[in-house]
Amino acid sequence: MLTTVPNLLTLSRILAIPALIGAFYLSSPLSNWLVFAIFTAAGITDILDGYLARSLGEESGLGRFLDPVADKLLVAATLLMLVYVGRIGDWTILPTVVILCREILVSGLREFLAELRVSVPVSRVAKWKTAVQMVAIGFLIVGEAGWEPIPVMEIGRAGMWIAALVTMYTGYDYLRAGLQHVTAPAAGGDGRDGP
Repeated sequence: MLTTVPNLLTLSRILAIPALIGAFYLSSPLSNWLVFAIFTAAGITDILDGYLARSLGEESGLGRFLDPVADKLLVAATLLMLVYVGRIGDWTILPTVVILCREILVSGLREFLAELRVSVPVSRVAKWKTAVQMVAIGFLIVGEAGWEPIPVMEIGRAGMWIAALVTMYTGYDYLRAGLQHVTAPAAGGDGRDGP
């Protein structure tokens, strides 16, 4: 049901995206800190919605669908805006592209496997990847508005590289787990499309 607290928290993450994008257009340092506040609040809803769904017994198919979609939309929009404002550039574009491509790959794989009624659970390593990725993005959002003695941008860039390496591992892990279903012949046919 859409109006359960966990689902409303997930929807709030999607609804926060236009505000987050708009905040990027404000002047620095207000822009940096406002985007950081919105991104952090959205990240907290990601932790809360799953916890509440389990503890209240309100897990649902809609929630399982919306949660990863909300996460991917939030991360993709934020990464694209960080590229736009120049906080992701040069070599840091590479881990960003790896992260975005992996998200598309895993989404496509999950969609395909869902039709076959095959579940692809989120691994513990994938959860760590998400945590590192979110922290790195947070540092990049703060950027030049950060504290002087702390190398905020360097920490953010290093975090993106670490997240990308773990992303490649988890993406391969998901692909390997799903590949047996992807390459299996279709029931009642030879596995090829066409007449």
